Amino acid sequence: MIYKTLQVEVVGRVVLIRLNRPEALNALNAAMAEELARVVARFEPDEGVGCFVLTGSDKAFAAGADIKEMAPRTFIENLSEDYMASWDSAARLRKPVIAAVAGFALGGGCELAMQCDFIIAADNAKFGQPEIKLGVIPGLGATQRLTRAVGKAKAMELILSGRMMGAEEAERAGLVARVVPLAKLVEEAMKTAQAIAGMPTAALMSAKETVGRAFETPLAEGLRFERRVFQALFGTPDQREGMSAFMEKRTARFHESKAAE
Repeated sequence: MIYKTLQVEVVGRVVLIRLNRPEALNALNAAMAEELARVVARFEPDEGVGCFVLTGSDKAFAAGADIKEMAPRTFIENLSEDYMASWDSAARLRKPVIAAVAGFALGGGCELAMQCDFIIAADNAKFGQPEIKLGVIPGLGATQRLTRAVGKAKAMELILSGRMMGAEEAERAGLVARVVPLAKLVEEAMKTAQAIAGMPTAALMSAKETVGRAFETPLAEGLRFERRVFQALFGTPDQREGMSAFMEKRTARFHESKAAE
């Protein structure tokens, strides 16, 4: 399938998605949001896919939303169309997704990275929410996701001032899982993704959903949910294969055992 704003490649059990609007520093527009949703719909049901990696260029993951496309919109248009409500396909992925961020991840670009399960950043990455300088606030989740990632004080400072922070500060603040040299960013992200994709799919999806509950439910309810999911995974062939392999001191063959059932 040919995409105008994305480059998509399947490597083993990983789908590598590269934002591809170099003339606009990968600024997010409606076409990109629609194409990203199509990629998710196409590959997520594929049993041969275990993980996704979302990246951009060395200069920019995504420098924000496309202001030229956005500026003419009116309040009535935004309200009636529920503008940007459909731009969350990365967040709706049930399988793991990693953001590999180099260069600018600003505004909607930072928000898109935060829709992923975690961020691996190049040492030249810059994160920020500069919407306040345009007379608006973030609209793709930063007031909620950034606050959960870095805490109220840091999120308030970034959103109210519009300043950028570098990769090291982002890692210290908890926004970024790991910082790597720019030249090794995609290699490291793909290596991590391939390792994740080799794990049992049901356990991966369950773990992702259960960690997500930690941000949405009280502790006692989250613990009950975790326990029920843990118990349920004992009904899967991958659980039997994983524990048998451990006791037999061999490497587990998760996807082979699943196919054999």
